[in-house]
Order: sequence, then C-alpha cells, then structure tokens
Amino acid sequence: MAEQNDGARGDDGRVWFITGTSRGFGRAWAEAALERGERVAATARDVSALDDLVAKHGEAILPIRLDVTDRRADLAAVDAARERFGRLDVVVNNAGYGHFGLVEEITEEEARAQMETNFFGALWVTQAALPIMRAQRRGHIIQVSSIGGITAFPLTGIYHASKWALEGISQSLAQEVAPFGIRVTLVEPAAFATDWAGSSSRHSAELPDYAEVHATVAEARARRTSTPGDAKASAAALLAVVDADEPPLRVFFGASPLAIAKADYESRLATWERWQPVAELAQG
Repeated sequence: MAEQNDGARGDDGRVWFITGTSRGFGRAWAEAALERGERVAATARDVSALDDLVAKHGEAILPIRLDVTDRRADLAAVDAARERFGRLDVVVNNAGYGHFGLVEEITEEEARAQMETNFFGALWVTQAALPIMRAQRRGHIIQVSSIGGITAFPLTGIYHASKWALEGISQSLAQEVAPFGIRVTLVEPAAFATDWAGSSSRHSAELPDYAEVHATVAEARARRTSTPGDAKASAAALLAVVDADEPPLRVFFGASPLAIAKADYESRLATWERWQPVAELAQG
C-alpha cells in the first residue's frame, strides 16, 4: 500500500462532498470522515436522515437536499459546499440504485432513469467540482462503480451499462486532469449490506416467455450469493485510498471481485488471441 498523504488535508482536515448519504456507503463514509475531524457536504433526497449527524457534528456537516439527475441543482450544491467550506478535497459520487430486468423487458423510461442517476448524476457533479479542483491544483474524485462495472450478469444489463459508461468516462477523465493534481479512483464493490438490491432497487415487468431464464438466473444468484460485506467496515478502505500518495485508478472493495475479474479477463484474452487471425484479416 502507498504511503499516506495528509498534504491536502490542512490543519482543519479535508472537505468532502458525498452524494447519497442517507444510508449505505454514503452514510458510512460521511460518518467516518466526520469522526476524524473532517468536514462533509452530505447530499440526500431526504436530508432529515442526516439530522443525527448534524446534532453530533454541528457546523462540520452541511446537509444538502439533492436529486443528482438535476444538473442545475448539482452545480448549485457543489457551489454551496465551496462557499461554506472554502474548498473541495474529495468528491464521492455514490448516489445510485440497481435495476433488475432482462434487456428485452426494460422500458425506455426505466433505461433512461437508470442512466440519469448512475451515470449522468455522477457526470454533472464531477463537472461541477472540476473548476474548483483545477483552481486548487489538487483534488480526488471517487466514482462508485461496481464489480458490475467490469463484468456483467443476466438480469442487470441496464445497471451494467450505467457502470461501464462511468468506468470509461472516468478512465479518460483521470488522464485529462492529472496535470492539475487531480486524482480519480473507481471503487468497485462486491455485494455489500446496502440497500442497492433492496427497497431502493427497481424491477421491470417480467415477460412470460422468459420465465425459464428468470428461474435459471435466480438459481445461479442463490448459489453465488455469499455473506455481504459491511458498509461501515468499508470506510477504512476508502480512507486508505484517499490517504494514499498514489491512489489507484481502480480498486475492488470486498474479497470476491478479484477472482471474478481474473476469470473474465482471462476468457477475454483467450478469445481475442484465438480470433487474432480474423482481426488481421479485417485489416486487409
């Protein structure tokens, strides 16, 4: 692990901007930052969920009611955080939800809603924060992706689409902003005890012709499911990433993603190598 770097923190600690802080990762990470004396602009659709943190930490937390799909509201929220705290050191794009539905079952409205939250919400917040970070010549953007951002399973195709899009734009972003001292990290969690697949998730209406596919997917998920990770425990991992002198572009959270990634990428490489003669044939 890289040595820790407190250079961006200053005497009064870092300033964080975290979306989706009412529960799950966002809540756990906001609490961890506050507990070590840092300041947090915490956004949520329902800021009453943050009342206990305000009572405990006072002026160190700025609750902001925010729907990340509203670009103007994103710009205003980031500006409010800068006005309150004077700078932005860490921006965490955590807001998002899971959508379950086979590709043919997903409606246009469902597809657009998933992309608006999981992809465009992160894009708008990132764009709002970048001018501030460029002027500072430092900053760290944390994009909450998923193991589903580098591989894919049936029933969650539109969710994967949103996270693969986030992965691609963030890898480009990391190269674009490095000269300004801005770092980008994609956090790729496995299954954690958050509400991603619970009440915050959405489901498409099932088509009868896919009944057997749904049953097969459900059986596979049941076999694959392991004990979910603890969102609170993940805070230590996030702080280690933020404190690192050389934070990674990508980092898994949880023990299982590495094996999944190895199997997937080994399969891809084998296929590409096997079909390389066809690739060369296409070149002419």
